[in-house]
Amino acid sequence: MLSVNFSLIVFMGCGVVVFCSTRKHILLSLLSLEFMVLSVYLLMFMVLLGFGYELYFSLIFLVFSVCEGALGLSILVSLVRSQGNDYLSSLSVLSW
Repeated sequence: MLSVNFSLIVFMGCGVVVFCSTRKHILLSLLSLEFMVLSVYLLMFMVLLGFGYELYFSLIFLVFSVCEGALGLSILVSLVRSQGNDYLSSLSVLSW
């Protein structure tokens, strides 16, 4: 159980490193965020399963993570339609 939790924490760390190192495309940032959310979900699932709790909270977390992913993709599609690309450099906060 300890090695599984340690490996999930390492996966979470890898997701944070990729998220901090991607500076060009928004799609890569969204993919690394989804990777981190899945790592948190697996860690939470293992902890809830280990302590013998009900798994309804993990289902609610999974629903919210799917909604977050759909919202991120819709923002990405809106950005690509308005700007023509998904570069972070073309995104300006003042233009919105």
